Amino acid sequence: MSSLKELRNRLFSVRSTKKITTAMKLVAASRLRKAQTALEKNKTYQKLVADAVKRILISYKKEEIEKKTKHILPKTLVEKQNPNTYLLVVFSSERGLCGSYNQNVAKVAANRFDELTKQGKNVKLICYGKKAYNALKKNFGAHILEHEPSFASGGIFYQEAVDMLEKMMHYYQEQNFDVCEIVHSRFQSALSRQIVSQRLYPIDVALNEHSDDMLDHVGDAYFDYKPSREELLEKAASKLLLGRVFEAMLNAEASEQGARMTAMDNATQNAQDMISDLTLKYNTLRQSAITTELSEIISGAEAL
Repeated sequence: MSSLKELRNRLFSVRSTKKITTAMKLVAASRLRKAQTALEKNKTYQKLVADAVKRILISYKKEEIEKKTKHILPKTLVEKQNPNTYLLVVFSSERGLCGSYNQNVAKVAANRFDELTKQGKNVKLICYGKKAYNALKKNFGAHILEHEPSFASGGIFYQEAVDMLEKMMHYYQEQNFDVCEIVHSRFQSALSRQIVSQRLYPIDVALNEHSDDMLDHVGDAYFDYKPSREELLEKAASKLLLGRVFEAMLNAEASEQGARMTAMDNATQNAQDMISDLTLKYNTLRQSAITTELSEIISGAEAL
């Protein structure tokens, strides 16, 4: 049985741990709120840019059918036939204490790598965050082009997305990749997230969301394009590409902070349960010691 001193030391240690986990939970909750706010704002912007791109593409498609013409699309929208080389960009955290978040990201990245290689594809990796790199380097080290610190260490800024996209496109052109995908966690709630491998480049734009009725007008207002549709499509596609990188970063940041907040909340609750159990043991042992001392004093007095 533990002594009173050992139990006091253990209680002090667990209480100190509880203070740390509580503080980490509060910090994670604060960062999560910021990431959620930025994510909601970015969704609205992304939808407007995507709608502009889709509207022009649908008008192109309609003209090609009616006039038997062929429009030249920007490179960001052109899919290569039978793509052979893939670049996987993996987003994880720089540190742990966020449950199974990093393990799940690394698992999806490894599964996607294996899936592509079984199809005969040539695959390379770029890792953002130490945890994914440490998990993947053992089996895929020869295929990792670069690993960078996590972008979420000090918050997320739009310029970071610009720099990241420039680096991705540098490798994309230097290594002659056909497809670039991002493996990241898609935020759903503080308790729920989905790890996905999302195609980034070339941009995948679904055209079935718009009807022909809304192609040229909304109500009595008709659309006109200045500058030309071609120039606007190229600029809008570039903005859409950058926005998707930023969106993936925000999703990863929100998912990480949600996972860390949940993990720290569980750790705090476990620490509280341990404190309750240790306090009960300490009081029981202390009461037993007091009872023993009283019995000895009474026995000694009676002997006199």
